[in-house]
Amino acid sequence: MPSAKVLESKKARVEALTDMLNKATAGVIVDYKGITVEEDTKLRKELREAGVNYFVEKNSMLRFAVKNVGLDGLTGVLEGTSAIAITEGDETAPARILGKFAESGEKFNLKAGFIGKDVYDAKGVTALSKIPSKETLLAQLLGSLQAPMQNLAATLQALVDKKNSEDAA
Repeated sequence: MPSAKVLESKKARVEALTDMLNKATAGVIVDYKGITVEEDTKLRKELREAGVNYFVEKNSMLRFAVKNVGLDGLTGVLEGTSAIAITEGDETAPARILGKFAESGEKFNLKAGFIGKDVYDAKGVTALSKIPSKETLLAQLLGSLQAPMQNLAATLQALVDKKNSEDAA
C-alpha cells in the first residue's frame, strides 16, 4: 500500500493534469514506442515552437485526469506507452505536427485526440492532421477574396487605358 506522501503527490499530479486539460483547446495522445532520442528532440522542438505542450505521462494518471474533465472516450487508448500533446492555441497544431511525424515512420502511432469536448479516434486525428494551420486558411481565404477585386480593378484599368488611347487619337 502506498504511503500517504506518495498518494498526495499522485493526487497533486492528477489535479495539475486536470487543470491543463481544462485549459487546453485540443490534444493528441500518441504511442511513442521505438522513437529515437534524436527524433524525439526534433519533434519536441517543433511542438514547442507551435505552442504545444508535449510530455510522457503514466496512463493511470491520465485516466483519472481525462475522466475529471469529461473526456471519458480517451480512457480506452491509455495502454502501453503514452505521450500527450496539448495546446491552448491552434486546435489543429498537435494533430498536424504529430500526424506528419507518424507518417514518416512506423514506430510512432496516433492513438486518439480531442478538440474541446469532442473526442476523436486515430482515424479522426489523422483527418485533423490534414487540415492546414489557421494562418494558412486565413491566407487562402484572403487570396480568394482579393482575386475578384483584382480582376475588377484590372478590367476597369483596361477600359480607362482604351478610352484614353481613343481620345488621344
